[in-house]
Amino acid sequence: MSNKTSGIKNGGLLEERIDLSVETEKHILNAQLLINDSTSNLHDALTVLTSHEKQCRIGNDTKSLMKVCMKIFQICKDYADENTLINTINYLANRRNQKPKAIIAIVQKAIPWVLNNESDKNILTDVKFYEQIKDRKKMVIALRDITFGNISLEPEMAQLSRILAFIKENEGDIAGASDTLKNVNVETFGSLSKREKVNFILEQIRITISNKDYIQTAIVSSKINCKTIAEEGMEEEKIKFYSLMTDYHRHRKEAFELARDYHEIYRTFTFQKKEQQWRKALQNTVIFLTLSPYSNDQQFMVKSLSLDSHINKIDACRDMINLFSRKEMVRNAIKYYESFETLDAVLKGGKELSEHWKNIFHVRIIEHNIRVVALYYRRIHGNKLAKLLGVKHRDLEPVIADMISSGEICAKIDRPKDIVYFPHSSCSDNTLSNWVSNISSLLHLVDKTTHLIHKDNMTK
Repeated sequence: MSNKTSGIKNGGLLEERIDLSVETEKHILNAQLLINDSTSNLHDALTVLTSHEKQCRIGNDTKSLMKVCMKIFQICKDYADENTLINTINYLANRRNQKPKAIIAIVQKAIPWVLNNESDKNILTDVKFYEQIKDRKKMVIALRDITFGNISLEPEMAQLSRILAFIKENEGDIAGASDTLKNVNVETFGSLSKREKVNFILEQIRITISNKDYIQTAIVSSKINCKTIAEEGMEEEKIKFYSLMTDYHRHRKEAFELARDYHEIYRTFTFQKKEQQWRKALQNTVIFLTLSPYSNDQQFMVKSLSLDSHINKIDACRDMINLFSRKEMVRNAIKYYESFETLDAVLKGGKELSEHWKNIFHVRIIEHNIRVVALYYRRIHGNKLAKLLGVKHRDLEPVIADMISSGEICAKIDRPKDIVYFPHSSCSDNTLSNWVSNISSLLHLVDKTTHLIHKDNMTK
């Protein structure tokens, strides 16, 4: 006999609950006996349990409902094929007014079967794991569809999305794997820890780079909080993030961003403990810093590196930093550039990209020398300047024009006379500073004059 209990009497629930625990044990036992007699009785056993599942659901006996669902799944796993198991998952999860706890129990029961009871998430980087999991793709898709949008199953949804993306990637469907992950806004999941969120976003960044979807990479990478990965204990995530960003910034040919990426890697505590690792990261930092356009940030990093005790342990780094720190003309700098141990690895990307960086370095040397010339000359003939810098005259004007446009120097070019002027007071910053100074002096004179007039009037 089922026991009806009042919601008000038993905790204030508004709906009536029927205790079906006794009937549940009987139905589970009967279903098991049917299966023990013959596996051909699978359909009859499932009919007994699904019928009782409806009674538990309508009677609001959640505990018994979960127990019945678990038994249904166990029978399907042990005696039925995969299609029957998947159909049963969808059938129970999509039943009318199905209890959230029952859906959670269904998914949590099924996930270990998908993973072969493995709980270590690092298996997602193991190729052997793909051989074990590739035949369960339908199961993963079915479970992921159930968890999608369910707040109570956010960790499971994230885990299943990574597994599905892993399967698609190993099948060669990089675009499909990218689509699977990029639609998961894991940063909004409240049930995941900070580390879990960061690791998932790192996987999103990696797969979008593999898919060459660099626009999506920029969007996803902005979700990583640099302060979070700079915390103690997050060194591995920090190194992985900035290593991925080097691939992104190398594609965009952003030298200063690459220098910052490698510098963050170099500053990581785990890298500082291993000389081979920090040497490589430091060399990469210096190489791309010298390839970076002139700016206050670039000069600040050059100065900070010149004070680093490790810089003197690498001759190539020390010499290159000294070249760009001093206000002196640089000659034959290409020999310093080519002396870096990690040059080939850093400038990876083929012959075309290597030539691009080499040309950029040549331009940076010319720019440095022009800034030095601007310190000592007010005007100079173009031919003499080209000869002084060791470049062709036709290559000089575009470089000076770019430097004027970016605000690096104040200069004017008289093309008919072939004269380059370097006026010191023509820069907008200097002009504004002088204007502010003149206004201050004028106001001071006005105040002083007013005071003297008042003083004269009082003495009369």
